[in-house]
Amino acid sequence: MNDASCRSTAQRRVPLSKDTMTTNRKSLWVILLTFLLSAGSLMAEEAETTFDSGNTAWMLTATVLVLLMTLPGLALFYGGLVRAKNVLSVLMHCYAIAALASVMWAVGLYTMAFDHQEGGKWLGGFGKLFLKGVGVDSDAGGFPETVMVMFQMTFAIITPGLIVGAFVERMKFVAIMVFTALWLVLVYAPAVYWVWGGGIMFQWGTIDLAGGIVVHATAGVSALVLAKMIGPRKGFPKSLNPPHSPGLVMIGASLLWVGWFGFNAGSQLAANGAAGMTMLVTHLSAATAALVWCTVERLKTGKTGVVGIATGMVAGLATITPASGNVGPMGAIAIGACAGVVCYFMCGFVKNKMKIDDSLDVFAVHGVGGIMGTILVAFFGAESLGGLGLNSGPDGQVYSSMEQLAVQLKSLGITIAWSAIATFIIVKVTQATVGLRVSEDDEYEGLDSAEHGETAYNLD
Repeated sequence: MNDASCRSTAQRRVPLSKDTMTTNRKSLWVILLTFLLSAGSLMAEEAETTFDSGNTAWMLTATVLVLLMTLPGLALFYGGLVRAKNVLSVLMHCYAIAALASVMWAVGLYTMAFDHQEGGKWLGGFGKLFLKGVGVDSDAGGFPETVMVMFQMTFAIITPGLIVGAFVERMKFVAIMVFTALWLVLVYAPAVYWVWGGGIMFQWGTIDLAGGIVVHATAGVSALVLAKMIGPRKGFPKSLNPPHSPGLVMIGASLLWVGWFGFNAGSQLAANGAAGMTMLVTHLSAATAALVWCTVERLKTGKTGVVGIATGMVAGLATITPASGNVGPMGAIAIGACAGVVCYFMCGFVKNKMKIDDSLDVFAVHGVGGIMGTILVAFFGAESLGGLGLNSGPDGQVYSSMEQLAVQLKSLGITIAWSAIATFIIVKVTQATVGLRVSEDDEYEGLDSAEHGETAYNLD
């Protein structure tokens, strides 16, 4: 390159002015700031999408299924079993209990059941009172805590709803509401914490996937105590009328069967292989119990009724509930067979031997079934009998069948005793404040008209 060309190049390299340099620096800062904001936005989006969409979708679906069990499943099942002049009262009881339990769950029951405090054994804390801290980003283990709140709320709805079957056709509506409110606080919320919320039975390694102890034992025992204290219906046990609508019973039972998949498989809290197995064993137990029940009924009475096969199916569902996360398919069939036989004969035992008008067999079906399943899981849950394995104790060692049985029996004993004692106290308080039973005239007229001013069937 010659000197002339070098000078020409040098002449073209004019120094930048201060304004130009300032402008370039501003542009650089704008680019850098834009990059940082974009990165922050991406990180925020990533933080907001930590929930597993599959698990979330399944838990939303399971929540709807469990609510379907009460509204309208349980309401129709119980409604068909009573006399026509009381069917609306049963529907009203289930509906009102659902509303009451929902509000109470959000206000205080959720925190009592699931706000685990370090070292807490018997009752949850109050850090989530009024759902404090539960927002759109709250995590319940891969899905939103709001969904967990709603899912567990549906359990709080159906559990006192089951007790309705013990006092149909004779208990005051206001008394039912008072009893339910007190029962949820004193019996249900503590039992949830003991087993599922990190309490004493959770720490022991008690097996109860979906409520053999928490739902069926508490409701069944409380139903028996309440039925005894309120007294029988007029004409019990000799001249009671048969169910007014077996068709409604079948429809309600069918909704219970479908909804129970959300109840049990949903309790795995994930859309995975464990949920699939739970769904399978739940169905097999229900089907087996239905077949066994109607077989026993045929042998005893010479007939096979719609109410019988539907009740047997429900017994199979209640019995498999605590064991549905641990047993295999053949274990589920065995459990269903036990449910079909034992619960059938317990219905007659409670009414004829114990002389208790547990009107719709809450204790005989749900109580006995849940207790039996809680015991049988210690055996059918073992891998040697085709199960998926038992729980571990506080020392981390997997229990043997006999060790697990001891834990199951201990947990049942505490829950049954507390349910009976607390129910006795609640009934006494309810009786002293608002009264318990309707008058004889109202009972004769029917609660639909006497308590609610309506009738189910207008044939004019």
